[in-house]
Amino acid sequence: MHQNSLNVSKTIPHFAGSQTGLPGPHDVVRKTLPNGVVVLARANFNSPSVVISGYLSAGAISDPDDKLGLADFTASALMRGTERREFQAIYDALESSGASLGFSAGVHSTRFGGKALVEDLDLLLDILKDCLEHPRFPPDQVERVRALLLANLAIRAQDTAAMASLAFDQIMYPDHPYSRPEDGFMETVERIDREDLIRFHQDFYGPRGMVIVIVGGIEPEKAIEKVERYFEDWINPSQNTPDGLPELKVLAEPTQKTIKIPGKSQADIVMGFIGPKRKDPGYIAAALANNILGQFGMYGRIGKVIREREGLAYYAYSNLQAGIGPGAWTIEAGVDPKNIDKVIELSINELHKFTEEPVQETELEDSKSNFIGRLPLSLESNSGVASALLNLEWYDLGLNYYLNYYEMIRSVTIEELHEITKQYMRFDQMGIALAGP
Repeated sequence: MHQNSLNVSKTIPHFAGSQTGLPGPHDVVRKTLPNGVVVLARANFNSPSVVISGYLSAGAISDPDDKLGLADFTASALMRGTERREFQAIYDALESSGASLGFSAGVHSTRFGGKALVEDLDLLLDILKDCLEHPRFPPDQVERVRALLLANLAIRAQDTAAMASLAFDQIMYPDHPYSRPEDGFMETVERIDREDLIRFHQDFYGPRGMVIVIVGGIEPEKAIEKVERYFEDWINPSQNTPDGLPELKVLAEPTQKTIKIPGKSQADIVMGFIGPKRKDPGYIAAALANNILGQFGMYGRIGKVIREREGLAYYAYSNLQAGIGPGAWTIEAGVDPKNIDKVIELSINELHKFTEEPVQETELEDSKSNFIGRLPLSLESNSGVASALLNLEWYDLGLNYYLNYYEMIRSVTIEELHEITKQYMRFDQMGIALAGP
């Protein structure tokens, strides 16, 4: 979410000087169960509901090349029937109580999330346990899921933004898991059968590496007791450890790739560099720099030049994706096809300016204020807090992270921003991906 107001900085010193409202070891309870499941819980008695978020180490990194999309297919089929419940019974139980639950797979993990009234937390945990531990993958439901996945892939093939992003990943991550789409390709999803889903579930679903976060109107200790009751007996002696990431091969020279999609009136551009990992020391400086470059206000410097001043793009912004492995630092734009060359030229010019000249002090201060001011907004809801705690665990940032956040942001200097941009914006290793007519 982009914050457009600069007035937020007026209230920052008072907020930042107080730890009230920020999650930390004083109000977050964390426990590791004997089977390896990690549980985190935080109370919010202003809410009559609870949110559950979590993940398992079962991601697309373990997909065979000829069956890409297997982790995604498996996650999508978990709620299609279990040993105790038919497909319709699962959805009827959730709907009748106003609860929700869903699963999705990424590169490194399968994530889940749900919400319910406090009195229905047991129901939500019971269905979560049932779907995670005992999915049945009924043949008719497997085919229904396949049809939905193939339909989504057909839509993706006609989406210029999605195809430009896919092409960029293929440029920047040669022979690397990050070059592969988590949802696979039509031909690889067609090859996946029910036995593949059963085998993937047996191999990678289990308590080791699993994290559950519960936030809402319940005492943390009581929430953890409930999770223990449902998940402490889950064992999977054959659970595999996913492969680690291979070393990334950097580009030997600037590279461009074009995906032609006939009949489109818009072209999409994704261009940029390999950026930092989330735990790299320079991540905070890079995030602040990215905010100045193409996020803050009306999409920062990039938006000001390409969209506002020149009127050459429907949208234009920068994006920093930092995760377990090295992410991408990109400029992304949707343009009239006749403006492609001009937009690329202007973007590269702005990137050169950004690496050659330190940012202005006012730019950095506004960006810092924006980061600090939007933190409490992101933690206003149960879902926001649950997501924040899940990220702390995923990236091993520690429960003190948000208590130290103000100082981490405020301590970043102009010199650090300048150095980090020069470190990652390597024009001799730049990728440019285009998709359109």
